[in-house]
Amino acid sequence: MKMSTNLFAWLLSAVVLAPNLPGAESAIKLPDDIELVRDVKFGEGGQRPLKMIILRPKQAPKDPMPVIVYIFGGGWRSGNPDQGIVPLTRFAQRGYFCASIDYRLSQEALFPAQIEDCKCAIRFLRAKAKEYNLDPDHIGVWGPSAGGHLAALLGTTGDVKELEGNGGWAEYSSRVNAVVDWFGPTDFLKMDAAGSKLKHDLATSLESRLIGGPIQNNPKKVAKANPITYVSSNDPPFLIMHGDKDPLVPLNQSELLVDALKKAKVPVQFEIIPNAGHGFWGPVVDGLVDRFFDEHLKGDQPLKEPDAHAAVIPKPANGQPSLAGPPGPPITGKQE
Repeated sequence: MKMSTNLFAWLLSAVVLAPNLPGAESAIKLPDDIELVRDVKFGEGGQRPLKMIILRPKQAPKDPMPVIVYIFGGGWRSGNPDQGIVPLTRFAQRGYFCASIDYRLSQEALFPAQIEDCKCAIRFLRAKAKEYNLDPDHIGVWGPSAGGHLAALLGTTGDVKELEGNGGWAEYSSRVNAVVDWFGPTDFLKMDAAGSKLKHDLATSLESRLIGGPIQNNPKKVAKANPITYVSSNDPPFLIMHGDKDPLVPLNQSELLVDALKKAKVPVQFEIIPNAGHGFWGPVVDGLVDRFFDEHLKGDQPLKEPDAHAAVIPKPANGQPSLAGPPGPPITGKQE
């Protein structure tokens, strides 16, 4: 399949519905000023190593770099760190240290394995701050869909010891300093009532497979996986973005989290993307994410607002509804 311009832009959202995108490797090339490092082991997840992909400027800056960690989507059952390469590239070009991380999928291990692995990645980066010349006090996380759910959990569980796991680097904190949550699920029990093309209450749903049983029969397990459960006034700033026509993760999932954060007086910016489904892209979307991370991780003044008339383009539909993200382009890079 030949990659079109639209499909390339689709990749930028990192939340397409198609499970395979052959030909991507011939269409995407990293900028010359970016270094990509594959297979960086950051911990142990059950019986297998956990690895991340690093993107960073080839010419290292003098000052420690702020960090953005990308968590792929895929219904907690599919996907891989390659999905983070395209969305992170522009940040690496602008002086960020970027990492796209792996985590155990629900067919490998039930929740809370997924958040334990994400927390391990944050601890690893803090442990390696001096070696990688990164700023351990300015770490942001970003994820779409299932990745958004895990990013939100990182944001609200910085002091929840029971979710730390045993992956390694226990002497370091897993707290993050900024969260970008793109349409992540929150309260699984309220998804079907809000309207969705997927039946989340089924015993075979993605959410039920994540916790290990039908969600409506396991409210305590659902609560443990809900970022809202842990919201406190100590949480970092959030940018939450959601399409108002998302057919898979209802808008109410973000609304519930926004309400909880506001009640706790946590800084939260909520952007409802008009006419967008389960995924979106465009200069307005990029600008919102750029400004948020720059403000909270670099301490910069907000960037100039993008043209208000610039398009926010929903991701094109393709195939049957799914929470799965794309595999991402198999771009090569050196290994550590």
